[in-house]
Amino acid sequence: MEPLSRSPGRAAWLLSCLALLSLHGCPGAGAQASRGFELHQPQDKVSVTAGETLNLTCTVSGEGPAGAVKWLKGWGSGNETIYEQKGSFPRVTRVANGSDMDFNIRISDVRPEDAGTYYCVKFRKSGISDEAVFQQGKGTVVSVHAKPSAPVVSGPDGRAGPGQSVSFTCTAGGFSPEDIAVQWLKDGIPIRAQQPQITSGQTKFSYDMSSTVTVRLQEDDIRSQLACEVRHLTLPAPLRGTYELGKALRVAPKVRVVAAPPNPVEVNKTVTFTCRVEGFYPGDVAVAWLENGTEMKVVNTSRLENTSRGLFRVRSLVEVRATEEKNGSVFTCQVMHDAQGPVVEKAVLQIAAPAREGLSDRSQPDNEKLSLIYTVVGVVCTVLILLVAATFYLIRAKQSKGKSSPSARLHEPEKSSEATTQESDPNNLTYADLNFDRERKTIRRMAEMSQQSEYASIQSSQAPANDENLTYADLDMVHLSKAPRRPAPCPEEASSEYASVQISRK
Repeated sequence: MEPLSRSPGRAAWLLSCLALLSLHGCPGAGAQASRGFELHQPQDKVSVTAGETLNLTCTVSGEGPAGAVKWLKGWGSGNETIYEQKGSFPRVTRVANGSDMDFNIRISDVRPEDAGTYYCVKFRKSGISDEAVFQQGKGTVVSVHAKPSAPVVSGPDGRAGPGQSVSFTCTAGGFSPEDIAVQWLKDGIPIRAQQPQITSGQTKFSYDMSSTVTVRLQEDDIRSQLACEVRHLTLPAPLRGTYELGKALRVAPKVRVVAAPPNPVEVNKTVTFTCRVEGFYPGDVAVAWLENGTEMKVVNTSRLENTSRGLFRVRSLVEVRATEEKNGSVFTCQVMHDAQGPVVEKAVLQIAAPAREGLSDRSQPDNEKLSLIYTVVGVVCTVLILLVAATFYLIRAKQSKGKSSPSARLHEPEKSSEATTQESDPNNLTYADLNFDRERKTIRRMAEMSQQSEYASIQSSQAPANDENLTYADLDMVHLSKAPRRPAPCPEEASSEYASVQISRK
C-alpha cells in the first residue's frame, strides 16, 4: 500500500524527532510504543449487492496519541474520506457513536461506484495544525455486485415482408461484475445469436451489454414472439425482454375484382363490382374505385375482419348501371396498404347486343330456355319420322306378303261392243280377280258356309283325283254369267293362273 502523502512540515518534524532520539528520545514515539496502541481491521474482502448496506469493521486497543480515527477509500493522493467525526456523510453512519474503541461504520444503498479498498487510519496531532498518520489498517477490498437492468429488445425502424431478414437488439446495463450470459428464443425455441458486447457503464465499476440476432421473417410470424434472456450472478432467475414480431412484419394484400352478373350483361342491367382485399397485415388499408381513371364515390365498404391466422380482409362494392355508353369501361380497385405503393386490379364492363324493339326483358326467353325448346322439338320430330318410316315399312311388308300368296286370277277377254253394252248388268260379269291364301276345304267345311254364297271349283287341265285336292274360293255376292266357256285372253300374263269356273248347284 502507498502511505498517505506528507507535507514538508511533517518531514521536518520527523527529522527533529530523530535528532532528539539520538540525545533524549522522541516523546511521542516513545509514549506510543510504551502504551501498546493497536488498530485492528480484520476484513480482507467484502462483497455486497448494489442497494444493500455495507458493514466495515475497525477497532483500536491501548492508548494512542491524540488524534482522530478516519475511514479512507483508496490510498495516496487520490484517497477519499468516507467517514470522520466531523463533517456530514449522508449514507455513512457509525455503529457505536462516541466510542473510543469501536469505529465500525455502515454504508447504506451501496452503488457500483462504492467498490474499492477501504482503510481505517489513526491520526495524531502534531505541533502544527496538520495531522499525521499514526497507524493504519491493512485495508478491506469491497466489491459491489450490481444487478443488470431489465433487458430491452428493439427492432427495425420499418416493416419488412415475408422472406426478408431483420436484426433485433437486446440491451441491459448497470451490472457488476462484467460476466453476463444472453440467450435468444423464438416462441420458446432457442436460436443462434452473436456474442454479446460488454462495455463500461456510467461508472468504471459498472458495465453495459448489447446483443444482436438476425431473424428471417415468415408470414406466420404475425403472432410470434422474440425473447432475450439475461443471466447474471446477482439474479436468482433470468431477466427477460420480449418483442412481438408482428410489429416488424408486413404482408401485402391480395386483390381480386368480381362482377355480378358476369360479362356480358344486358343493357340497363345493374352490375355489382366487388373488390376483395384479403390476407394482409397490418390492418391499415384504404380502398378506392376508379372508372376509366376517374375516382368514384364509394361508401359501401365492409368492416375490417381478422382471420384465424391473424391476417385481415375487407370488401368494397360499387354498383354500375350498364348503359350503352359504358360499354368497354374499365373499373379499377386501388388498394393502399401501410403507406406502400398502390395495389390495383381491373375489370371491364361488356354489354350484350340490345333486345329487339317491342319485347320486354321478361318476354324474351334466355338462351338456356331456347336451347331446351329446340332440343325437345328436335326429339319429337325425330320420333315422328321414325314412326312414319315404320308405318311405310309395315305397309310394304304386308303388300309383299299378299303378292307372294297363291292366287287365281280370272281375266275377261277383250271386250267387244256387245260386251260393253252388257257391263251395266252385274249378272253378266264373267271374270273376277281372286287373290286369296291357300286353303284346303272339305265338303263338310263347304256345307258350313253361308247359304247366300255361290261356290265355284277351280280345276286344272287334269281332273282332280278326289275332293281333297280341290281348291275353293268363296265368292260372296259375286254373280257369274252362265255364258259358254271362252278362251283365255292373249297374251297371257306370266303371273296369272287361268281356270274355268264351273257352277255346281247345291
